[in-house]
Amino acid sequence: MKTFSKRALLRAGVAPAILGASLIASAATAQDTPQGADASESEAIIVTGSRIVSPNATSVAPVQVIGAAQIENSGVPNLQDILLKNPTFGAPTFSRTNTGFATSGAGAATVDLRNLGIDRTLVLINGRRVVSGIPGSPAVDLNTIPAQFIERVDVVTGGTSAVYGSDAVAGVVNIIYKSDFQGVEVGGQYGLTSRGDGAEKQLNMTLGGNFGDNRGNVMLYLGYTKQERIFTKDRSTEAGSMAIDEESLGAAVTGADEDLFTPIRPFYSGFNPRGRYYSDNYVWTYDRNTGALRPCASTNGSTNPSAVAACGLAPGSTIGPDGFNRSDFRVFAVPVERYLAAFKGNYEVSDSANFFMEGTYASTSSATNIEPFPFDSTYITETGQVPIETLVGGTVVRNPFVPTAIFNDASDTDGDGLRDIFFDKRLADLGPRTSKVDRDTFRLVVGVNGSIGGTWRYEASYVFGQTKEAQSGTGQVNVLNFRNALNAIVDTTDLNGNGNTTEIICADATARAQGCVPANIFGANSLAPAAAYLAAPSSLTTKIQQSVASAGVTGELFSLGLGADPISIAAGAEYRREFSSSEFDALTQAGLNAGNALPPTKGRFHVWEGYVEAIVPILADQPFFKTLNARGAIRVSKYSTVGKTFSYNYGLEWAPVEDIRFRATRAQSTRAPNISELYSPLLQDFPSGLQDPCAGITASGGGALGDNCRAAPGVLANIAANGAFTVSQADLQGITSYAGGNLNLGEEKGKSWTVGVVINPRSIDALRNLTLSVDWFDIKVTDAIVSTPLQFILDQCYGQGEQDFCDFIVRRATPEGANSAGSLDEVNSGASNSGGLRTSGIDVSLAYQQNLDSWGLAGTLGLNVAYTHLLKGYVIPLPGSDKDYFAGEVGASKDRFTANLNYAIGSLGVTFTGTYIGKASLDDQLTGAKPGTNKFYEVGSQFYLDTQVRYSVGDNYEFYVGADNLLDNKAPFIPGTLGGDAGISTLSGVYDVIGRKFYAGAKLKF
Repeated sequence: MKTFSKRALLRAGVAPAILGASLIASAATAQDTPQGADASESEAIIVTGSRIVSPNATSVAPVQVIGAAQIENSGVPNLQDILLKNPTFGAPTFSRTNTGFATSGAGAATVDLRNLGIDRTLVLINGRRVVSGIPGSPAVDLNTIPAQFIERVDVVTGGTSAVYGSDAVAGVVNIIYKSDFQGVEVGGQYGLTSRGDGAEKQLNMTLGGNFGDNRGNVMLYLGYTKQERIFTKDRSTEAGSMAIDEESLGAAVTGADEDLFTPIRPFYSGFNPRGRYYSDNYVWTYDRNTGALRPCASTNGSTNPSAVAACGLAPGSTIGPDGFNRSDFRVFAVPVERYLAAFKGNYEVSDSANFFMEGTYASTSSATNIEPFPFDSTYITETGQVPIETLVGGTVVRNPFVPTAIFNDASDTDGDGLRDIFFDKRLADLGPRTSKVDRDTFRLVVGVNGSIGGTWRYEASYVFGQTKEAQSGTGQVNVLNFRNALNAIVDTTDLNGNGNTTEIICADATARAQGCVPANIFGANSLAPAAAYLAAPSSLTTKIQQSVASAGVTGELFSLGLGADPISIAAGAEYRREFSSSEFDALTQAGLNAGNALPPTKGRFHVWEGYVEAIVPILADQPFFKTLNARGAIRVSKYSTVGKTFSYNYGLEWAPVEDIRFRATRAQSTRAPNISELYSPLLQDFPSGLQDPCAGITASGGGALGDNCRAAPGVLANIAANGAFTVSQADLQGITSYAGGNLNLGEEKGKSWTVGVVINPRSIDALRNLTLSVDWFDIKVTDAIVSTPLQFILDQCYGQGEQDFCDFIVRRATPEGANSAGSLDEVNSGASNSGGLRTSGIDVSLAYQQNLDSWGLAGTLGLNVAYTHLLKGYVIPLPGSDKDYFAGEVGASKDRFTANLNYAIGSLGVTFTGTYIGKASLDDQLTGAKPGTNKFYEVGSQFYLDTQVRYSVGDNYEFYVGADNLLDNKAPFIPGTLGGDAGISTLSGVYDVIGRKFYAGAKLKF
């Protein structure tokens, strides 16, 4: 391992990470990289996972390293792309290929260690926190990280909250920037898929130099990347088109349909631009070829085969070739354009004062595009029945747009004295639903560090970060305007006073004064004149701010003797403040753009923390004890939200001989609730499938359940009227639900074990550059924050008498509309500390580098392998509930590995990277079959092969070409009803949906 002098260490800002570089150390643990010599006392280093500076630092926790060379050899524009190949990472919540349907966060890039969630993975830059890119969450958007500015990435799995604070339950991703760079480096790259789409462009420049008699250094990075969109219709899965429409699969997935995983054609949506109209006796639509209005089917269940065929529909079906192909509009790889700037500098005034500064700025733009809105009349009225007549001066007047056949077949079905119908229609006249997202992230670090005598050093720093997002969208509909526009009449009495008595106008005078344009819903392109009035442009603005002030010292105390090094410690304090807000437009907040209400979210918290860490060398250079070290750390935090929390870790490392080292760590990490979990307002939903526990309860009996139910006045009134509490279908369909944050949340606690061995046979010449590590990990999270299921709330309230859960329930005291007295009006929910998580497995890492000259061959060879076998993985949704196993499911295959082979001879270098994802089962919560028990629901394994060839011309020019997914694997077919991403029919965060991609680039140095 390369070591650095004190001056180099100070110039680097005492970054809490190993200050060494690995050629292609994707799998090697940082402290286990083959070394040629031991560090001297004056060459102190810091290891990721610890804040202690020590000349012989090693990590008791496994640290996997992705070096700068591997990042370059991958050709990726985004750091996320290479991290996801490492088997320690699970499926990302946000990526370029799975956010095409996202309400917010389109194009963002996050990582998830051990499948424990993005909020439990802490991302750092040079050991310091990074402002989030996701409102309400601590998750970092990796779009803000310039890949070419990175020296390496250290990945530590397992709890590290005692060292770095909250959110490090699953582990830490520590991104180390380059330092002491001198000169100018310019690079460019262009890529294209084998299908001729998805173009990618990269341009970047890094420059730096020393000043002040080499006591200072400044580095600057400028970068630009652009990734073009890819449409869903232009890709297929292993089983066929990605254009499979989930609407056609709803019935199939309930049983073992042999054709479920072998679709051969796209299925179309029944919501088409010509519309469907439901009157008393018929369902009407317009023939797509002739434009003629036809009755496709009768609403009483019988069908006219000739009429159905004329409408292009299969008998008894509402979906068929005459429907709407949604995939013509959908984008699964959203376009992302980024402008990046980063700088890093320091000036060493003296050994005791080195001032440093670091900053990044990222401007990211992305866009989504999906099909026009599928609208039906339930958005306008609760029952879905819309009048086709209106009252004008006491006279009933017919809507002039309604075809005579439909008008004559309609009657008054809701009792208001006016004929009405039900309709659904694809709002193609309003255009596709799109959004454009612009994010700006700024981060600044300032600080000072230096020596305070002997081995003692200090550091003080301040970090400020801010992310702003502005999102605008089209394609949504203004429900209030639509309601007014449907109330149309012929202005025979010149109500608007313009002298025209034949024009069609909106009946409501107030609506006319506000610009109402009458809407014709019948037929294709019928809404065009009113489109501008009906449209509801949407917007979202977010703001995230983070401030962190910290100070700490590290140094050596005394030795326990027996050849051991002195005890090393680190201690410090930290203050952190977090703020997040997000606000949709007024119509979205009120739920008046044909969607659920999304009120604004705003919250903040702060925390004071103190920590102490120690490494205690016990024995050294003794028989069977080359080294024996103990270590531990504690952190006490005081949050403005949850109060005091406590984290700790302790471990032991023992090397009986120089070539073998055993290690074990026990840790307790904490995660305080994030801003969304605390402050999210009540978001509206309309649940289905709920069962009222009070159904059938009579005036007496029923035990505690009966007593709890009869405590509600409405339930008593219902029992008095019916003899027993009676629930109708209208009652169950009339339930509303609001879910939001919970200010009474406590912290999560994660307890983890890591036990392993590192083998580096330095005594064998042929193997001295080989490092093998094997580690067992086990992480268990208790008091996990989950959104409490509604049925559980009902059962706990009435079955168990838990008043805290009863507070979420609202019953009707008297009849309301079609709903009975005592029926459920609202069953609300919120976050609670009632869940649990656990995962365990085995990590194997191998790194080998060899100059082949000693073997009589030319060139150098490097091999790195990282393999993870998942032993356990499950979620406990609520106390006492069955375990929901995810180990072995899609996104959490039990076996995964990545292997990197690098060969260089002279000016030529060749790299091959293979990534294996083992077979996996679909989510058992959707299939009913536990992972590995039913091959029908099993997805086969995948192996992806990437390659790159680089050629150097002297020391100043380098050219390269590469290919990703060289074998052109197609993603497995996973319908949305069985866990696939919406509109994509696979899991795009797990499997490659883009296909084979080629790229070429060049780099100039001077």
